[in-house]
Amino acid sequence: MQSNRIIQVEEKVPPRLLVPLSIQHMFAMFGASVLVPFIFKMNPAIVLFMNGIGTLLFILITKGKAPAYLGSSFAFIAPATIVINNWGYQYALGGFVVVGACGCVLAFIIYKCGTDWINVVLPPAAMGPVVALIGLELAGSAASTGCIVGDSVTTGTVITFLVTLAVAVFGSVLFRGFFSTIPILIAIICGYIAGVLTGVIETQTIIDALHTSFISIPNFQTPKFDINAILIILPVLLVIANEHIGHQLVTGKVIGRDLLKDPGLHRSLFADNFSTMISGFIGSVPTTTYGENIGVMAITKVYSVRVIGGAAVLSIICSFVGPLAALIQTIPGPVIGGISFLLYGMIGTSGLRILVDNHVDYSKNRNMILTSVIFVTGLSGVTLALGDVSLSGMTLAAIVGMIMSLVFYAFDKFHLSNDA
Repeated sequence: MQSNRIIQVEEKVPPRLLVPLSIQHMFAMFGASVLVPFIFKMNPAIVLFMNGIGTLLFILITKGKAPAYLGSSFAFIAPATIVINNWGYQYALGGFVVVGACGCVLAFIIYKCGTDWINVVLPPAAMGPVVALIGLELAGSAASTGCIVGDSVTTGTVITFLVTLAVAVFGSVLFRGFFSTIPILIAIICGYIAGVLTGVIETQTIIDALHTSFISIPNFQTPKFDINAILIILPVLLVIANEHIGHQLVTGKVIGRDLLKDPGLHRSLFADNFSTMISGFIGSVPTTTYGENIGVMAITKVYSVRVIGGAAVLSIICSFVGPLAALIQTIPGPVIGGISFLLYGMIGTSGLRILVDNHVDYSKNRNMILTSVIFVTGLSGVTLALGDVSLSGMTLAAIVGMIMSLVFYAFDKFHLSNDA
């Protein structure tokens, strides 16, 4: 295979490439995806299972035209934690089911009304910084996970982090042929080895993981419903809708296609929320298209849905194979952080690319103001509390951007704008 050759969405991938490329995608999402069940204090096996099922459903519903991997959604953490503390995890599952169902209804509305309203609600000057914030606001999380800030910093964690990041960065530029398609996977392997040599990973931990019972069954649970619990979680629907649109735009820019038109935003949004609804019914956390995997595609130029599907199948297998799942969980924070450090930056850059590709004119005051206010809102740490729901970061920035865009649109309709 030629170096840096693009493998398009519909292309078949030879088995010798399919397996390592699929493993790379699974590793890319793993660290962030299992973090959510850890926060909720639940077994991550059910999450790995649903990530795989949800991704396969997404590929099926979007007719294999939108390469995306579904992992655990971070948007639900704050409200779900409140529900879990007051009612229990099963009532949070009920909220997940309702949000997923409402998201499917929203997808139907978009199917009937089209997508032209997106440029009114979030024009490029607003969408660019919102998408950039998806990656930029997670920069601190990458550093924290990588153990290069705070009290957890040691010589071993720093070396492991730097080895992982360096291999990912320089490998993306220097690797040729087959290796140019799996720089992230190679970086994870090199980082893991560095972790073992520096003592970040204890040998006994690896031995214990390999001696885990071979077959393990995910912990399935059923949801319970309470109107108060549902109302706490329901506002997240707005957040995940904005997040989904942003991810689809980023993916579209990466692969060079308009995914909002084909297969259509209604299909991808329905698939995303249908997976969340199913997750709630079986005891897993909500799913969402994952920025880490978008970053992998941007770096490797491999967009094939067969690779994504292969990663989904591997995720399902991991949920049942005890030693494999346990061994993956031994990947240390510095390795995950090193990869995330690069991938989150790639997402941020994709947001800036929206501004460049759409030739946003910053001689116009509205564009300058939209981008500026959104960036400052998202990165300032400002939090808006609405009852038990707190909005901050990209979520709050997206809402502010939408409101400002609608106000500017109204100004245009009444000929009040001075842009002319």
